[in-house]
Amino acid sequence: MPSQSSRELETVPNPKPERDYVVRIECPEFTCVCPRTGQPDFAVIRIEYVPDQSLLELKGIKLYLWSYRDEGTFHEAVVNRILDDFVRACRPRRMHVTGDFNVRGGIHTVVTAEYTAGDPSVP
Repeated sequence: MPSQSSRELETVPNPKPERDYVVRIECPEFTCVCPRTGQPDFAVIRIEYVPDQSLLELKGIKLYLWSYRDEGTFHEAVVNRILDDFVRACRPRRMHVTGDFNVRGGIHTVVTAEYTAGDPSVP
């Protein structure tokens, strides 16, 4: 039976919390829907973070990103929401989320949102 999409993000303990290291994750098959036209939007989502006490579990990331498949959302909104949700889940030292969206209407859009520990914009 196929997995169901989910907004639940699981974490696992960081095996080296005393060391700064970078985790890079690339999801080349992200889809959502344009809220104005209803047409699909395709993107590569890139997540880069320096973990603190926990890591994001990869299957949870896949199911989370899959949950946007039929949701109408603007590029800027979805990238910022992904960042907020991921930061809340694992409380990294730093995180960047980039959405590299395919050309739509002759325009290529890349949106990057960033977080550094202590940033008050993420509750």
